[in-house]
Amino acid sequence: MSQLLRLHPDDNVLIALNALPAGLEAEGVRLHSDISLAHKVAARPIAAGEPVLKYGMVIGHATADIPAGAHVHVHNLASQYTATHYHTEDLT
Repeated sequence: MSQLLRLHPDDNVLIALNALPAGLEAEGVRLHSDISLAHKVAARPIAAGEPVLKYGMVIGHATADIPAGAHVHVHNLASQYTATHYHTEDLT
């Protein structure tokens, strides 16, 4: 069983199914650093400015070049998360 999960075929990130050690090879990538449970790892090189895809959807853009196997998080990702629970709608 793999230790990294691709949630959608179009995703360029993989999700850690456990806490994973640096140097581990899985899904064709070697981890650059320790990765915490449920954190993202670049499945392939992602160029600065390129969309980051999770669930087949854009979740943000890379703020720096991200090599395959690197941790993808707030240090190299500008989120495009929209907190819909803060939105108000008139449903009448």
